[in-house]
Amino acid sequence: MAKALTTLYRPVGPKELELIKASGYTKFPPRLPDQPFFYPVMNEAYAAQISSEWNVPAYGAGYVTMFDVDSSFLARYPVQNVGGAIHNELWVPAEELDAFNAHIVGLIEVIAKFEANPSGSVAH
Repeated sequence: MAKALTTLYRPVGPKELELIKASGYTKFPPRLPDQPFFYPVMNEAYAAQISSEWNVPAYGAGYVTMFDVDSSFLARYPVQNVGGAIHNELWVPAEELDAFNAHIVGLIEVIAKFEANPSGSVAH
């Protein structure tokens, strides 16, 4: 019997995307010292919102990644709601990111790109 999978999303900027590419789209890079948690989100709409509203202004572009993780492994991380109905995410301690990456099934896909256009608005 195949294991149950949960599809998660992660908004990333250009630098993080380059590190994901360098891994062969198999893992997320280690957190920086001032980043105690890795925050995958539970739905594409929330990831797109973060990517377009935060990553584009901060980095000039934002990407939405999608990936599957072994559901039984994820059970250790309760879903955290941080705002509205779509704002559900997991809080994975930075020191557990290697274990999290080991439970990704398949590849990390880039499913959307957002960037600032010359008028300053965000293009999808």
